[in-house]
Amino acid sequence: MKQPGEELQETLTEMDDRAVVDYLLRNPEFFIRNARVVEEMRVPHPIRGTVSLVEWHMARARNHINHLEENISLLMEQATSNEGLFHRLLHLQSRLASASSLDEFLLRLHRWARELGLAGATLRLFPDRWRISPPSRFTHLAISRQAFEPLRIQRMGRENHYLGPLNGPELLVVLPEAKAIGSVAMSLMGRDGDLGVMLFTSRDPQHYLQGQGTQLLQEIAQMLPELMERWIERV
Repeated sequence: MKQPGEELQETLTEMDDRAVVDYLLRNPEFFIRNARVVEEMRVPHPIRGTVSLVEWHMARARNHINHLEENISLLMEQATSNEGLFHRLLHLQSRLASASSLDEFLLRLHRWARELGLAGATLRLFPDRWRISPPSRFTHLAISRQAFEPLRIQRMGRENHYLGPLNGPELLVVLPEAKAIGSVAMSLMGRDGDLGVMLFTSRDPQHYLQGQGTQLLQEIAQMLPELMERWIERV
């Protein structure tokens, strides 16, 4: 507990600080009239003991400049990354848009993934949102929402993406014919994430990891359903 004398001293210090600040704000020419005194003033320094007021101001200016340079470098890195994502997405979109059938569409998506060094790409659709029941030729794309729901809750929670490994039973749900899958990027398709599941697979268990960026996955997952409506009708 502070003694009355200590509290009084703190109050006087605050009043003195306010008075000095107010005076300097009202009288900016003070530094011109007292330039010599300003140059001789010393400011406490954690390492050097004390430094001149001029040195202290220059150090603050250098720190501010360094901080600005770091921010600019970060913005440039983000711009470069975004440009790369844009070109990848544009390239994929142009290839898929020129497909003449859904089979060719799926093959082009798979080849695009292979060109990136992945094992492949797979789409699974919820049959309550697409007309893929018999006699449709695309029944093999269907995935039961009921069967997928436990996996979604376990791996995705409230997110639209999951990056990482899947165990054996989970792979049987989404990729029953896949072999030697080390890690996956799994995304819900559509703006509301209710149209199906998109999966990019890798044989490397460390290729897809939690915490990696999902911007490109998000854009692709929203783009694919619109392109697929040329061959499959939505419910």
